[in-house]
Amino acid sequence: MSEKVLVAMSGGVDSSVAAYLLKKQGYECIGCTMKLYDNEDIDVPKGHTCCSLSDVEDAKSVAYRLDMPYYVFNYEDNFRERVIDKFVSEYLTGRTPNPCIDCNRYMKFDLLYHRAKVLGCDYIATGHYARIVRGEDGSCRLLKGLDAGKDQSYVLYQLSSEQLSHTLFPLGDLSKPEVRRIAEEMGFLNADKPDSQDICFVPDGDYVSFIERYTGKSFEPGEVVNEQGKCIGCHKGAIRYTIGQRKGLGIAAEAPIFVTGKDVKTNTVFVGPESSVFKKTFTAIDVCWVAGAPKTGETVRCKAMTRYRKKEQPADIKVTGGKTIMGIFDEPQRAITPGQSVVFYDGDNVLGGGIIDTVE
Repeated sequence: MSEKVLVAMSGGVDSSVAAYLLKKQGYECIGCTMKLYDNEDIDVPKGHTCCSLSDVEDAKSVAYRLDMPYYVFNYEDNFRERVIDKFVSEYLTGRTPNPCIDCNRYMKFDLLYHRAKVLGCDYIATGHYARIVRGEDGSCRLLKGLDAGKDQSYVLYQLSSEQLSHTLFPLGDLSKPEVRRIAEEMGFLNADKPDSQDICFVPDGDYVSFIERYTGKSFEPGEVVNEQGKCIGCHKGAIRYTIGQRKGLGIAAEAPIFVTGKDVKTNTVFVGPESSVFKKTFTAIDVCWVAGAPKTGETVRCKAMTRYRKKEQPADIKVTGGKTIMGIFDEPQRAITPGQSVVFYDGDNVLGGGIIDTVE
């Protein structure tokens, strides 16, 4: 009897080709789309997000073409609680979160993982560009996808070896052009469908406007303060600014100034020269290790990535507690930002990662 796989299908070309490749390899596949929200709930026009009716129809069309059963699972309440509400809460405290990581962690590889078990599936599969290496002892390692321009291992660092043992990433060895070529050869209607670029529930990239609509709150102007403690201007609400930002400050200065920090409690934005945006030391919380955590007090030599698609850099990571670390880069890094994830690599191997908490 062939092994059974629950394939997460967004309606895009990647998950469609992933389903096709698994069928070709002899797996018994079930397709599914996770309905995560109604467009009306987040005040976004229909057809502009990955949960639109057209996306469901695209996924259904591919599943039908591949002779696969197909389901739509409603996880709106879970998504609102675990992803959207957390995203909003983090922003309101002055952090800059990455909700795609939470979506993978709590939706695809938690709720969907358990749904797969109920359906009697051996694996779940997605269209992520990442690879899994399975050891003879049953352990699994997470590796970067071969296509460096599409590698998505950064958003998957929270997966444990146990979860990886029940997960398949059929696209890990492929490039995006190869995936589109396969889709065209198969006649999939989404072969030329553009990739999504922004957070799915904020497709226009205007996070603050979304938060204002979602919460009903408005954000008041406040002081812009330089490194000498002097107020040099007025901002439009501290929540609107991120560390390292230069554009949009609206302040005339003799030399370029950048956001170096902010305090949402006092509604203050701090600015300084670009050199002040570079830091070496940080702490991280809620740390996950793919193949088991090092001992408290142990230091791990690795390369660390502090933002999606940013080049990882040499660093020492010291375990300070069960799920906390302190990291020191060899060289100062630009705009290390609380709320973002830091992911640790040994070559192509993903060691783990966590949420940046403080920066010095």
